[in-house]
Parts: sequence; structure tokens; C-alpha cells
Amino acid sequence: MSFWEYLSTRHQQLLTDAFQHASAVFQCMVIATLLGVLIAVVAYRSGWGGSLAISSTATILTIPSLAAIGLLIPLVGLGVAPTVITLTLYGLLPIVRNAIVGLRGVDPALVDAATGIGMSRTARLCRVELPLAWPPILTGIRVSTQMLMGIAAIAAYASGPGLGNEIFRGIASLGSANAINQVLAGTLGIVVLALLFDAAYVLLGRLTIPRGIRA
Repeated sequence: MSFWEYLSTRHQQLLTDAFQHASAVFQCMVIATLLGVLIAVVAYRSGWGGSLAISSTATILTIPSLAAIGLLIPLVGLGVAPTVITLTLYGLLPIVRNAIVGLRGVDPALVDAATGIGMSRTARLCRVELPLAWPPILTGIRVSTQMLMGIAAIAAYASGPGLGNEIFRGIASLGSANAINQVLAGTLGIVVLALLFDAAYVLLGRLTIPRGIRA
């Protein structure tokens, strides 16, 4: 069976796996973004605090993803839970680092001006600092998403959702008629999803970042 014939006979299952893969990555990115920005907001004013936040999240990436999922299985079981925890933790570093860089890069004169007109610290953060730091934060989100697209395939090891199941089935049946087709379909599906997500982030950046800041 050729690759195109395989796609035509398995397209429903592949679309389901692709949707689950994209959904898992998207939901984990939302959680990682909220946590990452919160960590950056707490840490960016302190030199050692920022270094600690970046070092801690960087340390997570030194743990092999397969090992991380394997260690979580006895604690939270198989399926969605170890997938969500692993992807969220692995997505933190680029967001935390870029958010800290972005917040520290805000012009102090603008913050002083906001203080001078009576803005509270929370108002300054939400209305001045975070909007100006949004471009680097968005870049961090894009990097994290590309990372998680590939890491999410490992979730199949813990019976997680996504295109990794197609890849693992192909690897497990190497030598059979459709083994290469399965691996290729899963891999290409992940690449296509990564490109679609990145295109969506480019569009989001054009809609949310003023032209002057982009320039």
C-alpha cells in the first residue's frame, strides 16, 4: 500500500489524532503561558529572582521527556494527566525567560510617567509593562509551541492523545507493510500542525502588536 493510499484509508483516525494532538498542545500552552508570565512578574525585579526562575525552568529541560512521563505514571496514572503535566513544565522556559527580558526592557521613563499620573503597581503592570513586553512574550510562546509539538508525540508512551500513537504503532510493527506509512503520517502531521500554529501566532502578532513596536 502506498503512502497516499494509506492516508485515504486512515484519514478519519489521523484527523482525530491530529485534533487531539493540537488540543493537548494548545491547552498546555495556555497553562504554561499563564504560569510563565506569573513567574516572570514575581521574579523580574530581582536579579537573583530572575536567575533562579530561568535556571529552575531550564533544569526541567535536562530531564528526558520519556523519563519525565515515566516518573509521572505511578503518581497520576496513564492518559491525559502525565501528558498535560509534562508538556506544561517543558513549555515554561522560553516563556519565563522572554517575559523577564521583556519586562526588564520596558523604558523606566514610561513606568515613572505612569506612576506620576497615579497608577497603582498593578495598573502599571497590566496597562504599561505587560503590553510593552508582549512581543518577546509572544516569541517565547512560539518557541515553546514548536518544542511541545514534538514532545507531545512521546505522550503515546503513557497512552496519551495525539499523533504519537501513530508513530509508536509504526515503530512497534517495523517490518510490516504499513509501518513506515504510520511513522511518516504521524511525523508529517506534527510538522503540518507546527506550521499552522506558527502561522496563527504570526497573525496574532500582527493583530496585537502595534506597527511601531513591531518595527
